[in-house]
Amino acid sequence: MVERLRDVVARLLSPPARLLIRLGVSADVITWMGTVLVVGVAAVFIPLGWLWQAALVLAVISFADMLDGQIARLSGHSTRWGAFLDSSLDRIGDGAVFGAITVWFALAGQPLLAGLAVAALVLGQVTSYVKARAESHGWTVSGGLAARADRLAIAYLGLLGQGLGLGWALGAAMAVLTVLSAITVVQRFAQVHRQARHPQPADDELVR
Repeated sequence: MVERLRDVVARLLSPPARLLIRLGVSADVITWMGTVLVVGVAAVFIPLGWLWQAALVLAVISFADMLDGQIARLSGHSTRWGAFLDSSLDRIGDGAVFGAITVWFALAGQPLLAGLAVAALVLGQVTSYVKARAESHGWTVSGGLAARADRLAIAYLGLLGQGLGLGWALGAAMAVLTVLSAITVVQRFAQVHRQARHPQPADDELVR
């Protein structure tokens, strides 16, 4: 869903990306900075109950974090290392956000909703892992009901609503995320299974 806006976002980010390139800022620096900021804001703002503030700041950081890919493309320095680093640090950032939400629910005396936040985190990570693992074997995995950008958007909306006084918003967001992520995992398994019916010769035995 949100992924379809990537072309629009890329055009919006082109001017600041070109400026950063002229200043000598690399894509890897933006990747690291974005992750550090996400982890820091999530770890401090959310457990303290600054939920709508966390939602707005994290949304801005996540938007700016897309600069790394745009810088890499415009500078002609797209590398496999950069893609690996970006994907790996994204998992850390996601873990920080959903981990902080889990802590907030636990501190609020809502263990069931804390468990739901953990489920949303785990299923979201599995969704990304299935894609990465499948692509490492040469299969193509795309789309699904809730890609990473969709999951973050729903989480931020939940934080915003909860922070503005909608007492059900964050719990509802975690429930929706859990369901959508589970469906996305099934969709991606189905994609891989269809392609696996026509296997290609492998260099060595698949490592489980």
